[in-house]
Amino acid sequence: MIRIYGKGASKGITEGTLYFFRRSEPLIEKKYAPDSEAELARFEAARQLAMQQLSALYHKVLEQVSEGTAALFEAYRMMLEDDDYIQTVRENIFTGICAEAAVQETYRTFERRFSLIDNDYMNARIADIKDVSDRVLRILCGVQPKEIVMEEPVILAAEDLSPSELAQLDPNCILGVVTAGGEMYSHTAILARTMGVPAIVRAGKRLTDLYEGKYVMMDGQTGELAIEPDGLTTRRLKKKQAKERAMKELMDRLKGKPDVTVDGQTMHVYCNISSPDDLDAVVANDGAGIGLFRSEFLYLQERTFPTEEQQFRAYRAVAERMNGKRVIIRTADIGADKQVGYFRLDKEPNPAMGMRAIRIGLSRPEIFKTQLRALYRASAYGKIAILFPMIASLWEVQEVKRQCKAVQAELTAEGIPFNPDTELGIMLETPAAVLMSDQLAREVDFFSVGTNDLTQFTLAIDRQSYTLARFFDAHHPSVLRMIHLAAENAHCAGIWLGICGELAADISLTETFLALGVDELSVSPPSVLPLRSAIRSTTIGEKRDQILKSLWNPTA
Repeated sequence: MIRIYGKGASKGITEGTLYFFRRSEPLIEKKYAPDSEAELARFEAARQLAMQQLSALYHKVLEQVSEGTAALFEAYRMMLEDDDYIQTVRENIFTGICAEAAVQETYRTFERRFSLIDNDYMNARIADIKDVSDRVLRILCGVQPKEIVMEEPVILAAEDLSPSELAQLDPNCILGVVTAGGEMYSHTAILARTMGVPAIVRAGKRLTDLYEGKYVMMDGQTGELAIEPDGLTTRRLKKKQAKERAMKELMDRLKGKPDVTVDGQTMHVYCNISSPDDLDAVVANDGAGIGLFRSEFLYLQERTFPTEEQQFRAYRAVAERMNGKRVIIRTADIGADKQVGYFRLDKEPNPAMGMRAIRIGLSRPEIFKTQLRALYRASAYGKIAILFPMIASLWEVQEVKRQCKAVQAELTAEGIPFNPDTELGIMLETPAAVLMSDQLAREVDFFSVGTNDLTQFTLAIDRQSYTLARFFDAHHPSVLRMIHLAAENAHCAGIWLGICGELAADISLTETFLALGVDELSVSPPSVLPLRSAIRSTTIGEKRDQILKSLWNPTA
């Protein structure tokens, strides 16, 4: 037996024959071309054909998978209409190189640009630009995409696999996917999860076509690939597979059920998302709404500030897809670990406590106003709520509300529809905000506790420090007491409180959160149904006093 470990990208255990996909790579035979106008015409013809192919792929995925997943290929088509992309190709052609070389160099330019942003999401977007560029390049070189013909279902292996290549396969013939490279945040991984196909990425150089035709078992959660597994490994993975199937059947029975304890206390379970691509998972896992839409993805994927129209389209798409369910959109939380070059923020010794989030918005109102206009415009198409991050003072909330009123007045004067009753909320991420929560609660419609930063600032520990990991305790009594205090102040003011940090999905704390008076938990989509199961199996009334006593008076 040979065991290879990569990164689990789409959970599930499967078994079958390993089949290696080998693509036909385009070869640029002549780099230089004297007739730039002719090369530009060749590029334009290839671009138009690529857009037609992507439109056809959109309709295929729309029919076979889902609308949300199909939207990826519409986004790819729009990349080929992007002025920046087209202009860069044009400029490269007019340096005297052929259209193929110009497209290749354009991809490299965008790759260098995005790789400067130390962010997993942006690193994964590099693969999207490569997929689009490779499609144009193959058309220019006359290389036909290699068709994958399988007589029986297989586990597909490749150096890497683009979303276009995966989407063109018959889902009934793919038992699993394993790639030597790739990213777990890539659209290929997202597509595999949506299709329910177990996937492993970054298996490395040990994954070679020497294993073509071998019987394998794979675990898409742990990243384990067992080639010709022995009896012990087979029994272990089969046992885990049976448990997963039983759990899935149990979870499926919970779809459509209310998030209510045995004794009638409601705890809404919402979803955290980073882009509209995540909506399929929200729907599949029966999320009651969006508790945190991280709008900074729009800023991270652009080379300059996203326009009002770009933002409006993204927010509207999410609001419409959620069909009347609450969608809480956080204004851009840029700064700290999410640095964006074109913001030109000063280098700071401690960026987590520096110019970030709402501090940027209030310091650079032209950026903030653009986002507020897009948010309010989108509020006419669904139940949008706006969430402001990193609030520490009363004046900040009052200034935010003043700017919201100014935007509403502008939109009214322009005759643009919006919901004037759009809910406004603030994130409680600092001890200052929690200790002021009695006053802050009178200014807003809801609180959302960001437990990652709240724990960091309460314990004075950098949450990104590996050496301090054992000191970083999100279960610390001081953190839980702060959540309780904030919930009490919220309820006294007649507003609700949710948690959107990683702690929300910790089932060992579900009873505690119910006792503390938390009204909503926002988690990653796969955590919704397990959390619902925990809530529905709890009788909290008889435990509340005991939990609160142990928190506030443990020695009594």
